[in-house]
Amino acid sequence: MLKEITLSTLMLLEVSQVFAQTKPIQFITLDPGHFHAALVQNKTYDNVESVVNVYAPAGQDLQDHLKRIESYNTRAKNPTNWKENVYQGSDYLEKMIAEKKGNVLVIAGNNQKKTEYILKAAEAGINILGDKPMCIDSKGYVQLQQAFAVAKKNNVLLYDIMTERSEITTVLQKELTQMPAIFGQLEKGTPENPAVFTESVHFFYKYVSGSPLKRPTWFMDVTQQGEGIADVMVHLVDLAQWTIFPNVILSNKDVKFNSATRWPTPMTLSQFSLITGAKKFPDFLKKDLKNDTTINVYANGEINYSLRGVHTKLRALWNYSASEGGDTHYSVIRGTKANLEIRQGKEEKFTPQLYIKPNNLTESELQKAFEALKSKYAGINLRKHGNEWLVEIPDSYRTGHEAHFGEVMDRFLDYKSKNKLPEWEVPNMLVKYYTTTKALELAKKK
Repeated sequence: MLKEITLSTLMLLEVSQVFAQTKPIQFITLDPGHFHAALVQNKTYDNVESVVNVYAPAGQDLQDHLKRIESYNTRAKNPTNWKENVYQGSDYLEKMIAEKKGNVLVIAGNNQKKTEYILKAAEAGINILGDKPMCIDSKGYVQLQQAFAVAKKNNVLLYDIMTERSEITTVLQKELTQMPAIFGQLEKGTPENPAVFTESVHFFYKYVSGSPLKRPTWFMDVTQQGEGIADVMVHLVDLAQWTIFPNVILSNKDVKFNSATRWPTPMTLSQFSLITGAKKFPDFLKKDLKNDTTINVYANGEINYSLRGVHTKLRALWNYSASEGGDTHYSVIRGTKANLEIRQGKEEKFTPQLYIKPNNLTESELQKAFEALKSKYAGINLRKHGNEWLVEIPDSYRTGHEAHFGEVMDRFLDYKSKNKLPEWEVPNMLVKYYTTTKALELAKKK
């Protein structure tokens, strides 16, 4: 009899454990001040409940977020079915932690508060998917270190949204760096002629989901959004680490700085009003006034450093608007046999394209070695383009920037199902934010 009860109890325990492992995911959204908070809900996911609990202060940021979700629910093609259960009040953070109505928290908003949110959520034992940047200065970096330690102690995941890893040209560029028959060995470079160079150009005025993007007024305040070195630069540092040292655990000691610089983008009141709807500069931007009608937004920066001896230069730029096209990305990684270059200019019709530029590589060697990559990515091909080769990429691989947010969430949910990130992810996230915040500190000393 005792044996039967014991076996029955064990069976119940096993069933409960299986149930716990297959329990649907429920999202929580906290203070969604950035449109990225909505983009992770641009699609639906298996095993994720349709009800999302939103906690935020009352205001325009919240209303804009809810409008974006509603646009996904009501679109003609592939509509979603999200149901936003909203709590709004000044105690939104405390309420979220007390109620804990969900097991995956999405944070994308004011970066001045974000690191505190992350730490509090980790202390509450909630899994966190945070938009970049997860910290914007050296003080925040110390707090982020603490958050990762707490997340580990409480057995929850903390992960940032790195959409550029989903862009097919960067994926193939990374693949090619790991093919010695094509790329050779990674050059070390010099500060003047780095082995890795990336430039990312963004625009304050642009379209998202088919409509002009409305930005919150605080987005132009670098004490709330973060400077260019601490914000967009996170993507560029991540790509450098992820591409040239894949699956390698890095440390802060691997980073050696040569220089770091910062400079502003001037923005007139009329330009500011067009993207925010505000008729005057708020008081918190008066510190940035160049004159009565123009503010200086320190959104631009450059870092020149070495990573494990590989000289790397990264540049993040913000212009007000584009005369044509949109955000652009340029990247070159130099190998002993070939350079791998991504261009997204007018010649490419502002679509990212990947080129292989041979240094010590014959056409037959390239074609033969490229067959291995073609077998992995069906449909890609090589086409002669002057003295270089264009990697032709089928449209099916070009899912687009907005879709990349859903692809990041897919990866995160897969990690959540295993309750484990790859071993290199956490240490490398810490190295990444050390690089950006330390570089900002250096740039401000000039």
